Amino acid sequence: MADLFDADRLSRCISCGFCLPACPTYAMTGDEASSPRGRITLMRALEAGRLEPDDPTLTEQASLCLGCRACEPVCPAGVEYGQLLEEWRGAQWQGRRRPLIVRALVLLVRLRPAHRLAGILRRAARRKAPEADQLMLGCVERTLFPRVSRAALALAPGLAADPDQGCCGALHAHNGEPEKGAAMARRLGDDLPGTIVTTSGGCAAHLASVIGRERVREFSEYVQDQRFQPIMIDGRPARVTLQDSCHLRNGLGVWREPRRLLQSVAEYVELPSAATCCGAAGTYALVRPRESRTLAKAKVAEIEAAGVDMVVAVNPGCLRQLRQALRRHRSGVRAVHLTEFLALSTKGSH
Repeated sequence: MADLFDADRLSRCISCGFCLPACPTYAMTGDEASSPRGRITLMRALEAGRLEPDDPTLTEQASLCLGCRACEPVCPAGVEYGQLLEEWRGAQWQGRRRPLIVRALVLLVRLRPAHRLAGILRRAARRKAPEADQLMLGCVERTLFPRVSRAALALAPGLAADPDQGCCGALHAHNGEPEKGAAMARRLGDDLPGTIVTTSGGCAAHLASVIGRERVREFSEYVQDQRFQPIMIDGRPARVTLQDSCHLRNGLGVWREPRRLLQSVAEYVELPSAATCCGAAGTYALVRPRESRTLAKAKVAEIEAAGVDMVVAVNPGCLRQLRQALRRHRSGVRAVHLTEFLALSTKGSH
């Protein structure tokens, strides 16, 4: 079996092991096969035909990987592991080898009329202005968290939000359909001319990789020069922490901007594992619920120990994961999206 992977990407790994301490699944299992280095070894075996696509180890590791890309910033050889994972799942997750829940989800998010209807029913943001910078309305976000887009328009009223826009294709790219995911990103880029502003870290990283970084801005980047009034709770500054979006931090290198915004309006507390995956990881929480809950449980313990009022997310999947985990553990801490939190402030001068 040949030509499954980009040859340069696959050959770049020098098996140095710098990725091991950064990998959450290696930390959970202690198994070399569950590390980026080990998985690249498996990819090479698949490429060379030494392992068949239905090999049990390949099947297990293709789904166990979070795809968080925490290995990329620490890799001295510059291995593009996220791209390799997409190619691997593109080869591995074909037909019945793809998890059933993933098959259902990728079909669902292709339905543009369904997204438009969901946006109407859930009252997601909508404002047509072809010449303005465009707010991307995420598929999951439009349905589950419509307040996020409404808050974004309130904070940045110069943005437009076209209700007819479709999916960016990130879900497809990360789950076995890299070509389809790229095509959907290009189409969205054509539908939304100019600068596209996103409130989803995973979508931002995928979209930027296809249509160009110069056209994509995550929301915290977009409003980083604006000034906001302090956010108070019971007469004192709100005490908050942040959970990074893995793809936003590791893929786009955006992590300082949301922290600066939070520090400007609240008492900010850094979580020890803020840069480590919360276990949401796109479809991971559905495909690997046990491992996902293990990661979320540790995250909740840190949040509780920090003594914060709220934990802020910059990605809808992380927001869903944190809310569910906090609810399971009967925590009094609230999980909110960055736009929702900033909307608690009265915007001041630029």
